[in-house]
Amino acid sequence: MHIGILETGAPPGDLAVEHGDYSAMVARLLGPRHRYARYDVRGGDLPTAVTACDAYVVTGSAAGVHDGLGWTESLFRFLRDARGKARLIGICFGHQAIAHAFGGTVVKAPQGWGLGLHRYALACPVPELGQAVTAMASHQDQVVAAPDGAEILAASAFTPCAALAYADGAALTLQFHPEFDAPYATALIAAHRAPDIDPTLRETATQSLAGASDNAAIGQWLNRYLETGATG
Repeated sequence: MHIGILETGAPPGDLAVEHGDYSAMVARLLGPRHRYARYDVRGGDLPTAVTACDAYVVTGSAAGVHDGLGWTESLFRFLRDARGKARLIGICFGHQAIAHAFGGTVVKAPQGWGLGLHRYALACPVPELGQAVTAMASHQDQVVAAPDGAEILAASAFTPCAALAYADGAALTLQFHPEFDAPYATALIAAHRAPDIDPTLRETATQSLAGASDNAAIGQWLNRYLETGATG
């Protein structure tokens, strides 16, 4: 498949030198079976037609859907136009952006930052994952009400809408980060400069990365969605 990676953010500082940018991480997650095109959405680069690629992946970002940035508004319009014409995957900010574009509700979580490995219960078993999924979280905003036509696939006490499946296979979106491996996640937590990440949370999140993630299985799940439209 021809996959357009809508890059909406970048690793902080010089982390991309060692770990790659978000487009490279997404390509590693989905593997070499696809052909990739990168679009620098923050720089105003979006496909000239929604049919330019078979599918699009919206990456994570430090931006929020309510920031009122020109590039986010352009992204929301593109996503609405692409719905039903190309498969859509959203990761973290991408998950929030698709939900917001399609009528869902995104807020800054009053419980604070989700950081480190989190485990989410699946509403129905997913062949690649079973009944739960474990992956890296790094977010403050989150979806709290799914748009019409979307069902909640994964949830936790901290994140009620951790994964969403949209009707007719229009989109599959994840609040968590299966593209982040443990070395990058460790470096990212250390590099975080948000004043509301206290030392205890930073330490706990870093220690959690000694556990196993389901990144490889999530990659298989996303590929099955891309190829068949099946989300569960």
